[in-house]
Amino acid sequence: MEKFKAVLELQNKYHSVLGYGLVTLLTVGGEKLFSQVVFQCPCNATWNLPYGLVFLLVPALALFLLGYALNTRTWRLLTGCCCSGSASSSSRSHSALTCLQINLAAALAPLTWVAVALLGGSFYQCAVSGSASMAKYLCRNLNSSCAIKLPKVPCNGQEEEMQDILNQLKAQSQVIGWILIAVIIIVLLVVTSIIRCCSPISYLHLKFWEIYSQKEEQILQSKATEHATQLANENVKCFFECTNPNDCYTPSSEAWEEISALYTFNPKNQFYSLLHKYVNRKEMEMSDRIRSKEGDTVVPVLSFVDASGMANTDGM
Repeated sequence: MEKFKAVLELQNKYHSVLGYGLVTLLTVGGEKLFSQVVFQCPCNATWNLPYGLVFLLVPALALFLLGYALNTRTWRLLTGCCCSGSASSSSRSHSALTCLQINLAAALAPLTWVAVALLGGSFYQCAVSGSASMAKYLCRNLNSSCAIKLPKVPCNGQEEEMQDILNQLKAQSQVIGWILIAVIIIVLLVVTSIIRCCSPISYLHLKFWEIYSQKEEQILQSKATEHATQLANENVKCFFECTNPNDCYTPSSEAWEEISALYTFNPKNQFYSLLHKYVNRKEMEMSDRIRSKEGDTVVPVLSFVDASGMANTDGM
C-alpha cells in the first residue's frame, strides 16, 4: 500500500510520462495478482454476474478514490472551504477547472485497471456468463441446454460448443479492452496537446518553473521541520523549567491561508507560486490579499504549482 501511495504521489507531483507509466505498471501487476490468485468465478447463474462486475469495477472505484485522496490539489481545494465566505465567480470557475483536472488525473489508474482486466478476459467471461440477456444472444444457434450450461463455462469449457462460447467471450473482452486503451491514449494526447498549445510560457521556461516548484517544496518542507522543531523544543523547555518562552515568530493563519490557496497566473506580475507572490506583496503595492486580482487566470499547464505540498500533510 505504501509503495502504491508513493507511485500515485509521483504521478500527481510530476504529471509526467514516468509517473503515468509507473501507475500503469503497478495497476497491471495488481490486476494480474487478482485474476490469478484471488479471483475464482463461482460458476453459478446467480453469482457470476455480480462477482465478475465486482472484480472488474470495485477495484477501479477504489483506485479512483485513492487518486483523489493522494492528490495534494484535492486537499488544497477542500481544506477550510466550508468555513470560507462566499466565493467569487472567478474563484468558483478556478475550483471547477481544478476539480476537472483532479478527475482526469484520478481516472487514469481505474481506466487502466478496467482495460487490463478486459484484456485478460477472466472477469468479463465470468460476468457475462451469468447474464440472462447475454445467454439468449450467445446460445441463439445452440441447443436448449446451452443456457443452463453457460454459467459453468468459466470453470468447465471442455465441451466443444462451450469452448467456442468461452473463446467468443474472451475475444469480446479483448476487443473492448483494446478500444478502451486506444480511447485513453487518444484523449491523453489530445488533452495534453491542447493544454501545451494554450501555454502562456515557452517550453524551457516551463521546465525551469517545474524545477523551481520542486525546489521550493523541498526547502519549505526542510524549513518547516526546522522551525516546528525549534518551537516545540522551546515550548517543552519552558514547560519543564517554568520560564517564559523566547520570541519565535510563526506565520499567521492568514499567511498560511494565502500560500495554501490555488494558484492563478498573472502575466503582469509573473510569480512562480503563491509563496513567491506573498513575499513580494509589499513591493507590488498590493492589498493584504494576494488572490483573485485583476488579470489572474487559470492555466492548466501550470497545474504542477498546486500539486506540490509539504510531505505527509496530504491528508493520508
